[in-house]
Amino acid sequence: MVGGDVLGESSLELLEDAKPPGHETGSPGHAAGLPGRRAECGRLDRLLADVRSGRSQALVVRGEAGAGKSALLGHLIAQARDCRVVCAAGVRSESQVPYAALHALCAPMLDLLDTLPGPQRDALDTAFGLREGPPPDRLLLGLAVLGVLAAATADRPLVCVIDDAQYLDPASAQVLAFAARRLCTGSVACVFALRDADRTSELSGLPTMDVAGLFPDDARALLRSAVHGPLDEQVGERLVAEARGNPRALLELVREYTRPELAGGFGTPAASTLPGHLEDGFLRRLGHMPAPTRRLLLLAAADPLGDPALLWRAAVRLGLGVSSLGAANDLIVIDVRVRFRHPLMRSAVYRAALPEERRRVHLALAEATDATAAPDRRAWHRAHATARPDEEVAAELERTATRARSRGGLAAVAAFLERAAALTPGPRRRAERALAAATAKHLAGAPAAALTLLATAEGGPLDERRLAHAQLLRAVITNPGHSAVPLLLSVAQRVEPLDTALARDTHLQALSAALGAEGPVLREIASAARTAPPPPATPGTADLLLDALTAHLTQAHATAAPPMRRALTAFLRADVPDAERLRWSRPAHTIAMALWDDTSSRELADRHVRVIRETGALALLPLALSTRLMLLAFEGRLDEAASVDEEIRTLAAGTRSGSPGLAAGDALVLAAWQGRRNELMSEGSGLSVAVTQWLRAVLHNGLGRHEEAKVAAERACAHHPSPGAAAQWAPVELIEAAVRSGDRELAARTLDRLVPATRASGTDWALGIEARSRALLAQGDEADGLYQEAIRRLGRTRMRADLARAHLLHGEWLRAEGRQGEALERLRTAFELFTAMGMAGFAGRTKRELPTAGGGDRLTSHEGQIVRLVRQGLTNKEIAGHLHVSHKTVEYHLGKVYAKLGIASRRELGRVS
Repeated sequence: MVGGDVLGESSLELLEDAKPPGHETGSPGHAAGLPGRRAECGRLDRLLADVRSGRSQALVVRGEAGAGKSALLGHLIAQARDCRVVCAAGVRSESQVPYAALHALCAPMLDLLDTLPGPQRDALDTAFGLREGPPPDRLLLGLAVLGVLAAATADRPLVCVIDDAQYLDPASAQVLAFAARRLCTGSVACVFALRDADRTSELSGLPTMDVAGLFPDDARALLRSAVHGPLDEQVGERLVAEARGNPRALLELVREYTRPELAGGFGTPAASTLPGHLEDGFLRRLGHMPAPTRRLLLLAAADPLGDPALLWRAAVRLGLGVSSLGAANDLIVIDVRVRFRHPLMRSAVYRAALPEERRRVHLALAEATDATAAPDRRAWHRAHATARPDEEVAAELERTATRARSRGGLAAVAAFLERAAALTPGPRRRAERALAAATAKHLAGAPAAALTLLATAEGGPLDERRLAHAQLLRAVITNPGHSAVPLLLSVAQRVEPLDTALARDTHLQALSAALGAEGPVLREIASAARTAPPPPATPGTADLLLDALTAHLTQAHATAAPPMRRALTAFLRADVPDAERLRWSRPAHTIAMALWDDTSSRELADRHVRVIRETGALALLPLALSTRLMLLAFEGRLDEAASVDEEIRTLAAGTRSGSPGLAAGDALVLAAWQGRRNELMSEGSGLSVAVTQWLRAVLHNGLGRHEEAKVAAERACAHHPSPGAAAQWAPVELIEAAVRSGDRELAARTLDRLVPATRASGTDWALGIEARSRALLAQGDEADGLYQEAIRRLGRTRMRADLARAHLLHGEWLRAEGRQGEALERLRTAFELFTAMGMAGFAGRTKRELPTAGGGDRLTSHEGQIVRLVRQGLTNKEIAGHLHVSHKTVEYHLGKVYAKLGIASRRELGRVS
């Protein structure tokens, strides 16, 4: 974030206006599920519940192209994580290849063919080209597929997902439909997705679920989830109307609109994404239309709001009337909203017009716009009706940029200031406006455009203060992260004689940028910050944060804690301006985490993301989301963290606002908590050495590889005093790893280093971690009491991952003390917490402890089904026939049941719950 008055005379006050009306401040759709599909998701969830309880199901999901059938199948697959899932899809080019789709579905299960009776196995082998022979009998094939599906449920339920069923080859469709109609037993689901217009006769008669278009409110929710920044209400209504309830069409429209256009209706239609042959045909037809009809279509295309009253007022100024629609009746609809029948025709119409024709319709729209009610929209159209520099028009754009901000955030501000700079005749004023536009472009997530404007600004006459601003902005854009620090420090020293406040802000920005650097670099920057000019008599939030962060990095914990708390309290006040929240949330969050303040950390992380979305400062969003993801990991909310990770990747890939290295690093945070060793052990993580080694320590402690965890944690601790990983979290991992590796002396030294920070904090999170770490080195009643204190304190925090680890460590200690019953209770609690959070590594470590503490594995759904049938009095042979498996398979699973339940015969099954 660029400090000071970088936006020119109005500075960052543009950010202080009202939020864009109607803007949704929650997280985007990655965490919001499937808007408008609650009933459909509920039906799929019930289907899975039936399958888990042993009642097989078949379902055909039917709807038009783009209705969201594949997204619903994705929901089904995500919810079926405890099941075996096999997928296939119809492919148009393979629709005449017999058994192509059947082979794709069964390929992962070919090892089960040996469980089939000979004739069935031979039929399936022949169909798949595994042996020669006459065309297989369809009845035998259907029975063989039933047998394979039943055998695949040996350990867990099976979910078969077949997308694009309209492209299934007829042979596959017939066999799959045969099997789907006969899923009367077992734990199998067969779910097909089919276009509504393509009624595959083979699937007729199966249960269906029709997927209709979204209701308007649900379409609005989907639209808000797809737009990262502000969204103008009227623009949104036009998009919803043109998409007509089709989710895919709506998302394609979002990609078609520019950010300023989405944010406030300020923009011109982007390049058309109509398929080439469709656009060529459309343009030929447009060329044959009468000139008044073409002009009316262009007028509609130039207004992103789709306001019919505005359209007709402007049309009158161009001498156009209803009769001008003529041959365009099938291309455009004018009722409550003006919309093109094909959502992407609007940009094609605009691009086909000559520049003079575009200026003429923009002038008509400007004259038809109420200057009192919508001065910003009037100024925008007037600017696009102007062909040469005009100071009056440029000044009007600059004046109304604040109004545009209230509609569309920084994207709108950037669009107004960019156009104002282009229309400014005087070189000095043009350079100042270009600098302001460059800053807004950068914050709105458009670095390339920002650099172009910055070059314009640097080429004009700028005073010393603004030139320093320009250098500061270039450093931030071209050197993201701590690589910008040297230039930031240089600018800070340069402006000290000119602007004390700006110098202190720049020092704070340098410290904030350096937070990802290693210890020695960070100490040097903190030392430089101590030489900054003193704060004013009444310090602002930035002054308090600078002094607090400098104290944290250069002074003892007990000395630094009071100024850190003062700064945090000041920054959390409700009256802190949005400009301050945007600029300084990262250092404030660093202070909150250094104080082990989980409540303030959560409030700051959520508020930062919310303000970024509201103001449209998308350049700051990836780092803010990354901070939020780390906190979610500590809280054990890994599903939500995965959604945040997905959004970071989307930003990195599609919006140029994100950093691929940042996205890769966030994926490693999830890998550590989820126990995915291969991902975390590769080089080039995009993270600092301290953070990477700390994450490896978490991973290895979770997997029970304590020697490796100790090595990684020691490497991370070597980078003290880097906040977070090196100073706080790595020592915690090192204490556990060292104790479990037999190096109690190292653990004790590390605890001595950790305790001053936890005592200075005094929060339940800090003292709970301290108690858990002390317990590892204690014995007897002292250890027991410390573990209980850790569980009690951590239970009052948001940090479920640390709480679960306290249960695990206490359970391991109780087991070693021979207190098996108490150990089993703690370990089961830990296992349930780890499993619910998705912390697979720690869950596996806990599960390995359970048998020695008297706890065994739970029965699989298939084993439970066999037990129920045994209790009903069925023989092994009868159970085999019921489940379409061999009697030897039944005997095998009964043996596993006996071992898990600690019994030796069928008779004892009736006495075991």
